Amino acid sequence: MARETHDVIVVGGGISGLATAYYLLKRLPSLSLLLVEASPKLGGTMQTRYVNGFIIEEGPNGFLDNKPHTLELVRDLGIEDELYPSSPVSNKRYIYTRGKLRPVPLSPVAFFLSSLLSPWEKIRLLMEYFVKPAPPDADETLAQFAVRRLGRGVLETLLDPMVAGVYAGNPDRVSLKSTFPTIYQLEQKYGGLIRGFLALKKEGNAQGGPGGPGGRLTSFKGGVGQLIKALGERLGKRVLTDAKALEVRREGGLYVVETLRGTFEAKALVLASPAYEAGRMLMSLAPSLSQELLAIPYAPISVVALAYRDIDTLRFPPRGFGFLVPRREGLSVLGVLWDSSVFPNRAPKGKVLMRAMVGGDRNPSLALESPERLVEMVCKDLLRTMGISASPELIQVFQYDKGIPQYVVGHGARIQRIDRELEKLPGLFLNCNAYRGIGLNDCVANSIAISEKVGAFLIS
Repeated sequence: MARETHDVIVVGGGISGLATAYYLLKRLPSLSLLLVEASPKLGGTMQTRYVNGFIIEEGPNGFLDNKPHTLELVRDLGIEDELYPSSPVSNKRYIYTRGKLRPVPLSPVAFFLSSLLSPWEKIRLLMEYFVKPAPPDADETLAQFAVRRLGRGVLETLLDPMVAGVYAGNPDRVSLKSTFPTIYQLEQKYGGLIRGFLALKKEGNAQGGPGGPGGRLTSFKGGVGQLIKALGERLGKRVLTDAKALEVRREGGLYVVETLRGTFEAKALVLASPAYEAGRMLMSLAPSLSQELLAIPYAPISVVALAYRDIDTLRFPPRGFGFLVPRREGLSVLGVLWDSSVFPNRAPKGKVLMRAMVGGDRNPSLALESPERLVEMVCKDLLRTMGISASPELIQVFQYDKGIPQYVVGHGARIQRIDRELEKLPGLFLNCNAYRGIGLNDCVANSIAISEKVGAFLIS
C-alpha cells in the first residue's frame, strides 16, 4: 500500500498538537500537514460536556489572562466574543484547616491579621528575610525549600494544598525549580521572597499575592471545548482521528508513522502526545530518548462533578473560587471548585455546580476507586467542610489513570538530556505539558516556539 507523504506530521490532538499545527500553517500556509489523534475526539482532557443545562468541564476550566499568547490565539481564531471572564467573587479562595473553611487573605496586611497561621508561624515567615539563598545549582523539593525559608507551618497550611491544587502534586517530590520557577528565580535574583516582592513592587512588576496568582481566570461561554472546536475547524481535513500511532521509524531521511489508519511519512515529525506515549512510539528508533520520556511520572486524578439545587441556606454557601485541603486534614478531596460561582452560566438558575478533585500524587490509589466510591468519599467531605447533606441531582465522574505530569526533583536535568537526544534526530520535535509547563498558557507559548523551530527546519 502506498504511503501518504507530508511535509510535517503532528501526533496528538490535544491543545499542544492543535496549536502547533495551527501556528505552523499560519507561518507556512502551503505546508502539507497531517495531524493524527488516537481518540475519536480532539482536545485530550480539554473536553466540555453539556448535561441538562449544566456546562461541565472534564479537565481544565480556563486560563489566566495575564499572558498574551492564549488571548492572541483566541483573537486569531475569531472567537474573542466568546471569552467569558470569571466572576469577581472568584477572588475569594478558601483553605480547609483546623475544622473550618478559612479565607485566603488578598493582601499582606489581611494575611497577617488572618487566622490561617499561628502567631509563631507568622513570625517564622517574617524571618524569611534573613535566610540565605540556596546555591544556584540546587534542585530542592518544594518541601525542602519551604521548611528552609518559610517554616513548616507555611508548608503544611499553604504550600501543600497549593501544589495539590495546581499540579495534583506532592511537595515532598516536586522540584521547586521546575514547578515554581518564579519563586526559585526570586530567591536567586533577590536573595529571598520578601526581598524579591519588595523589589518587584518598587519596579512596578509585582503580580498576584497571597490570594492567588496574577491575572483573571478566563474561559469561554460554552466552556474550553469552544477553543478546541475552533482549532479543529481551522485545521479541517488535515486532522485524522481514531488513528492511534503505533510506532515511529526513520527511512531515507523521512519519519515514518505507523497508525491504525495507515502509514504516513514526513520530513518533520512533532510528537505532541503525552510523554509516556511518545516514549512508547520511540522505543525502537531512539531507546535512550524513550527511556527518558517513560521516566516522567504522571499522577492519577479523578474529577467528580456534582450538581445541587440552590443551597444558599447551607452552613457555607459556595460563593467564591472554591477551597483546597492540606493533607494533614485527612480528607479524600484535594480541593473543590465552585464552578457555577466562578462562571455563573455553568448551572441553570437556582442550581449549583461544583467539581471535586481526588487522588493526585498525594493519594494516587484514591483516584482509581470506583465511580460510586469516589462519589461517596466526596459527599462525605462536602458534609464535613460545607455542611452539604442533600443528595446531588446530577453526578459526572471523569477518571485519568495518568492525569497530570509531575515535575519531580531532577526534571530540569532530564529535560536537558532529552534535548541532547533530540539533537541526534533532526526533524523530530516534542511538545506537551510534560516538559516546560502544564497550564494552557504554557502549552500555547510552547507551541509557538516549537512551530518556529519546525518551520526553520523545513525551510533550511
